[in-house]
Amino acid sequence: MFTSTGSNGLYKAPLSKSLLLVPSAISILLTLLFQHYQKFFAYNLQAIKEDFQIWRLVCGRTICLDLKDTFCSSLLIYNFRIFERRYGSRKFSSFLLGAWMLSALFDLLLVEITQYIFGITINSLPSGFLGPVFALFVPFYCSIPRVQVTQVLGYFSITNKTLVYILGLQLLTSGSYIWILALSGLVSGICYNSSILKVHRILCVPSWVAKIFSWTVEPIFSSAEPTNEFRVGMGATVDIQRQQRMELLDRQIMMSQVAQMRRQRQQQGGMINWNRLFPPLRHRHNANYQDHRPSEQDTPPPTEVSEEQIARLMEMGFSRGDALEALRASNNDLNVATNFLLQH
Repeated sequence: MFTSTGSNGLYKAPLSKSLLLVPSAISILLTLLFQHYQKFFAYNLQAIKEDFQIWRLVCGRTICLDLKDTFCSSLLIYNFRIFERRYGSRKFSSFLLGAWMLSALFDLLLVEITQYIFGITINSLPSGFLGPVFALFVPFYCSIPRVQVTQVLGYFSITNKTLVYILGLQLLTSGSYIWILALSGLVSGICYNSSILKVHRILCVPSWVAKIFSWTVEPIFSSAEPTNEFRVGMGATVDIQRQQRMELLDRQIMMSQVAQMRRQRQQQGGMINWNRLFPPLRHRHNANYQDHRPSEQDTPPPTEVSEEQIARLMEMGFSRGDALEALRASNNDLNVATNFLLQH
């Protein structure tokens, strides 16, 4: 029902693997065996502000004390490992570092705003690596394409991203004040992803630190390349790869058709009739050959175009007019229309 994020395991994602194993193991140990040490990992805002116990900020915003939060955040980190594979460990860690620091600042700011407006005093917040996890929803929403899987009752679309959003909603509703962490995480993700005030250049991992970790930590948490590929039920990487292969195949077919037409026209001493492939679009590019256009009587009626496919193309950044024209020209074939719009 849900699509997958790519190959099984954590290949080329050592940072994601460390974030999965280390905090989760500590959280389980604190819950089952060392309950008397949980007080050192509580996100106690009062102790941070009044006693300047900055170490509580680090511990409280890294380790979850609630196993439900640990489970949900671990699943989300596993899904978001696609960004480490796509951008590399250094850029991924820079995003997490920037989001962690910005969300810590926004946590304190939102707590003060809540106390000033509503008169509610908040002395502690849910602990864990939650701010950066919520921040990762920003690039997930912006850069991962939405692919419809099915529909419920004919109206509600189920996409490859639905399960991830459901997990985020589950995490959001797991505590009374976790909305503060979610809001600060989303705001920090927007600031970092949009390069507001160039925070991505200030809050980043230096190259020498990345090299040290690549020599020391990465060999410990590196994973072997998977030999088989199975569907795991989350994300979009496999669908992206398959869509890219389909687009490449469509492009190769279209180019072979063009090459064949070119050879035929060269033998006949004529030029390629692009209008056979994309009549409406090519009319704009072949303004110098107006005399060769078919007459209005010979022009077939416009093809019925699905509004859903127009919406998909508009989500990719194309205008409604271009999307409508491309779908009509490609006989309502979404892949061919997308290929043509990307190439022109």
